[in-house]
Amino acid sequence: MRMKKKRHGSERLSLLSSLIVENPATLVENLESVYGNNKPLRIEIGCGKGDFVRGKSVQESDYNYLAIEKIADVCVLATEKYATSRSLGNLAPNGGWQTPDGTIYPLGADSVPMTLEEMGNVRFAVGDASELLKDLPDNSVDAIYVNFCDPWGKKGHAKRRLTHINFLNMYSRILVKGGKFHFKTDNRDLFDFSLEEVEKSPFLLEYKTYDLHASDMNDVNIQTEYERNFTEKGFKINMLIAKNEK
Repeated sequence: MRMKKKRHGSERLSLLSSLIVENPATLVENLESVYGNNKPLRIEIGCGKGDFVRGKSVQESDYNYLAIEKIADVCVLATEKYATSRSLGNLAPNGGWQTPDGTIYPLGADSVPMTLEEMGNVRFAVGDASELLKDLPDNSVDAIYVNFCDPWGKKGHAKRRLTHINFLNMYSRILVKGGKFHFKTDNRDLFDFSLEEVEKSPFLLEYKTYDLHASDMNDVNIQTEYERNFTEKGFKINMLIAKNEK
């Protein structure tokens, strides 16, 4: 289902622009200025409303995270939810952003001021992952997460799948040796396709399950909103973890 366009989405995102990375290609050499430290970088592709990256950034806090979302109106929600989880404020009743001290930054105002400590270890980027990641330096990312991506089921659309060999080769290039690729989906056809692509790639399959919530990995699993909804409807969740051997 297509998400209804958010009112003043671009202005809302602009208010929280301190949490937005415009050019991920330059991120690696500027970790200190963006995050306030040089901890290893992890990337989520297709972060949706941000439930996974928020949970993961707390569960494994010794890493920096970049959450990429192609749809700007979805990234608005993810960024706002993250900012609220960091006690940076909330949407103001009549538009804009209200900080905890009651200050309201109206739509069209400059970015809400935030310290690096307040912003924590997550940043967001809006755009197509194939474009945003293509210029990242080799061996610069610790882990990549893809959760419930579009299966692109129509004939001739296989190359658009985020687990196609072309994408896996790009992930392998930017991941450090031994870096992990994590993938979850409720779509069995896409999962089987992904397993076949991993076999052809520089990755070594380390783990797979066709029923994540009944597996030994469930205790550490961070659920997305999509995952919760479809699990309640009886769908089983497939997951794989592959190690970069290149």
